[in-house]
Amino acid sequence: MKRYILLIIGLAMTAIYLFPLYWMYLTALKSSTEIFQYPPTFWPADTQWNFLEVWKSRGMGRYIWNSLLIAVGVTILATTLGTGCAYVLSRVRNVWIEIALFAILMMQVLPSSLMVTPIFVMFNQIGLLASPRIAVILAQTAKVLPLYIVLCRATFVQVPRELEEAALVDGSSRIGAFFHIMLPLARNGILVTSVLIFLQSFGEYVYARSLIAKNELQTATVGLQTFMGPNANDWNGIMTYAAIYVTPILIVFMLLQRRIVSGLTAGALK
Repeated sequence: MKRYILLIIGLAMTAIYLFPLYWMYLTALKSSTEIFQYPPTFWPADTQWNFLEVWKSRGMGRYIWNSLLIAVGVTILATTLGTGCAYVLSRVRNVWIEIALFAILMMQVLPSSLMVTPIFVMFNQIGLLASPRIAVILAQTAKVLPLYIVLCRATFVQVPRELEEAALVDGSSRIGAFFHIMLPLARNGILVTSVLIFLQSFGEYVYARSLIAKNELQTATVGLQTFMGPNANDWNGIMTYAAIYVTPILIVFMLLQRRIVSGLTAGALK
């Protein structure tokens, strides 16, 4: 009986969590009149297929391409910089390492809205705003790097230290042991963490909205504002745009959900 009760509670929480997603797809298929109908309908009476029209009229291909470039750049940069840092934090244990880990965790608390003004001023002074997508990549990397280090560190902690010590006894250097022993064993955790960083960066809004002035360089999240006018909002267009934008992310998450969960829980148990 306890198991059935927990199952019902779990299904109810899942339904509550997924309802906004369902309502987004439902609104994308409704007509403008039916959207504001009361009482609301839970299935479209007159299905509207405006996906291709929204894609072409709003230039979604350009927006998604910019989001993809920024997400890939952030993922590559965070993986390159964060993997070595995560390895050091997992292997070297002293009071300074603990202080560094605490500082890294505190950096994750800072919101983008708080950091965007000093970042804008600094990038403007050094002339980096002339390449706004690079500026967004650097700012977003600084934001997600603490998360990457913390999650990737748990993966390295799970790898037995004895394997690395055996490689050192056999004549391998510390760098050689890292590249030939540690990285292959931790590749699944690194892959999962990189996917999470990619998904988070693909939906970045604050830095893109603040650091990019040209419309042709804006990301897909900023492009959503084209449906909002001073007097009225195109809710059907907004939901259609959001459905096109979110669907690939959902597909990637569904395909990698087992690896993502295992990567997040890595290192939690000994």
